[in-house]
Amino acid sequence: LNDLEVMSADVQNAFLNAPCKEKVWIVAGPEFGPEQGKHLIIVRALYGLKSASASFRAFMANHLDDLGFKSTMADPDVWLKPAVKSDGKEYYEYILMYVDDILAVSVDAKSILMKIKASVKFKNDKIEVPSNYLGAKLKKKNINGQECWSITSLDYIKTAMETVEEGLRHRAGKLPTKVATPMMNNFILYTSDT
Repeated sequence: LNDLEVMSADVQNAFLNAPCKEKVWIVAGPEFGPEQGKHLIIVRALYGLKSASASFRAFMANHLDDLGFKSTMADPDVWLKPAVKSDGKEYYEYILMYVDDILAVSVDAKSILMKIKASVKFKNDKIEVPSNYLGAKLKKKNINGQECWSITSLDYIKTAMETVEEGLRHRAGKLPTKVATPMMNNFILYTSDT
């Protein structure tokens, strides 16, 4: 609605881009050949380390902060930065980042992703118009002469429901007809006049 571009990219081998946030060492096993038995210090956030996600997020947070983006209070994976269009109109550039999936929203979203790409490699070196993000389908539509983005998680929900139904059929032979809830019978709804 604000005539902004939306572009996406996926970080390749995300965790391997980040240094470990804490000191991690191992005793080399037989797969290390002549190094077997030696104590090795792990310097990259390897997949499988409990701290790998936190290390990668901290690494990216530092990089996004260097680019002038600030994490929002409502959602720490949504980053924003004040910007000005060529006509002088003020707006916010956004980066939505969930682990290795990145969406950039700006007048020139591709240039933002190119700056991020300076510190990480993207899968297949691709920066592209997104078709989905975190399981939700994204699509640019024309509504009443206005181009805008739409998002729907209908396909994701449908697939999830089919998966659950299939699992239930295998376990019990049929779907449950009555589901218990944790809510007590004496539940009272409190409302506020403000």
